[in-house]
Amino acid sequence: MKKIITFLSIFISLSLFTQVFAQEQEASKGPKIYAMPSTHDFGDIYQGDKVSHTFEIENQGTAPLLLSNVKTTCGCTAPEWPKEAIKPGEKANIKVTFNSRGKSGYQNKTITVMSNATESMYRLKIFANVLPPKKDGE
Repeated sequence: MKKIITFLSIFISLSLFTQVFAQEQEASKGPKIYAMPSTHDFGDIYQGDKVSHTFEIENQGTAPLLLSNVKTTCGCTAPEWPKEAIKPGEKANIKVTFNSRGKSGYQNKTITVMSNATESMYRLKIFANVLPPKKDGE
């Protein structure tokens, strides 16, 4: 009886280990989005300035990466992104333009990249400190 219980315990443990390993293997397949750095600080800018930054993203997965949409937290931030597939190991750019018109003080904006990657929503961030508008002659 003891041998049967030991055998069943080992069998169940191996079955669970195999199932977890298979799930991890499946999760590692497919496209994987990566950006480094995933944040950008514009520093001090003047109210009314338009500033842009280009994030470089890479497909570190094993299948083509498709960016289905890129959303921002406000209408003051406009993204541009590639519509064609990004092959495994290839890089592409997401350009973000921030319009500080009507803004003041510290600004923290999130850009959400939606794709077919294993992590389907990937976040980028931009920051700026918006100063009062320049006076004529400054």
